[in-house]
Amino acid sequence: MRFCPIPSDTAQAWRDGFPDAYELAPERVETSTGSGTPCRHCLDQVPAGQPYLIAAHRPFKGLNPYTETGPIFLCAQDCVAGGPDFPKRFLASEQYIVRGYSADERIVYGTGAVTPTGEIEDRCKELFARDEIAFIHIRSASNNCFHCRVERG
Repeated sequence: MRFCPIPSDTAQAWRDGFPDAYELAPERVETSTGSGTPCRHCLDQVPAGQPYLIAAHRPFKGLNPYTETGPIFLCAQDCVAGGPDFPKRFLASEQYIVRGYSADERIVYGTGAVTPTGEIEDRCKELFARDEIAFIHIRSASNNCFHCRVERG
């Protein structure tokens, strides 16, 4: 399986001031503490003392009632896209929501579970054993914010 960041062209567009999913310019925050600001592009924490962006992100191609939109963090400076391995420094919380989606970008009921971080890879393998799972999202267990997409690979 592959842990996938947001696309590099999306990250660059937001750094260039293009609007986010809500048609707003991403907000710039001048200083990261080095924790609690996971960049969805490099799949690491924004380094301490560095600026970062907050943008509304909808990690889906189409629109339907399941296409959630929410805030994400992004290094304000260029960073190298993360993946495909499990992003240990990026997933720094004790647990996350791991949820499977179908090819038509709908939640597959019964797949969402709050999962301890150390069990995420095993949970993804379990979900990918099901043919109807096209991809998986890892989301915040406390706020439901999108962290990264997981694909077969």
